[in-house]
Amino acid sequence: MRTSALLVAVLAGLPAIAAAQGSNPSLGRDLAAGCAHCHGTDGISAGVTESLAGRRAEQIVQTVKEFREGKKPATIMHQISKGYTDAQIAAIAAYFAAQKPAK
Repeated sequence: MRTSALLVAVLAGLPAIAAAQGSNPSLGRDLAAGCAHCHGTDGISAGVTESLAGRRAEQIVQTVKEFREGKKPATIMHQISKGYTDAQIAAIAAYFAAQKPAK
């Protein structure tokens, strides 16, 4: 049931994402560049943190929101996640979901 609610929330946010990306079709990639230091270029980690490339967008969105709400323990993600809107998180998640994971 929780997954269904999350999916509905993500789908409800798609118009906002499309509107934001309409002015910048590279929004997800541009925002995701800030994640490269820890999660690697295009979401492929060098092994220190989790790789994000190829993960389901819904899973990334849920995890970031859990960091933001303090529901998931973190060293720094709880602070970083508060700097993004829901639409920005969804755009970043969509970008990473579209990347090919490391082999």
